Amino acid sequence: MDIQIQLLGEKRIDAIVGPHRVRTDQPVSDGGQASAPAPFDLFLASLATCAAFYVLAFCDARAIPTHGINMVQRDERDEAGHVKRIAFEIHLPDEFPEKYRAAVVRAAEGCKVKRVLAHPPEVVVSAVLSTDPHPVARSEEPQQARD
Repeated sequence: MDIQIQLLGEKRIDAIVGPHRVRTDQPVSDGGQASAPAPFDLFLASLATCAAFYVLAFCDARAIPTHGINMVQRDERDEAGHVKRIAFEIHLPDEFPEKYRAAVVRAAEGCKVKRVLAHPPEVVVSAVLSTDPHPVARSEEPQQARD
């Protein structure tokens, strides 16, 4: 799948995903206008919504009503701001069947985004001139600038 990226200026960037436009911006503290979520926040939201989808699918497959089910995702960061841990809480209503409580947690753990994080893909960045059909990929450490 290709995702087209549009640089809109003033720290705003959109991603075109199929027929959808995903808007991003940076917080005011980083020079943006905070008109949309920051890309990293969308990354975290994709993890949460993926896990929630697996919970929804689990409940739908068993005809368990989803009214009253909520999720909270929390991340823990170190002093440098790096994410060290991401935790989900699945808030279940009292009437949620006891026999499925552990299984719904396992369902959320099956999230595709979580699985990609567990086995990260290689990420390759290249620069391509609009008129050059052969991109130049960088897969090694950048060389130091020479005088």
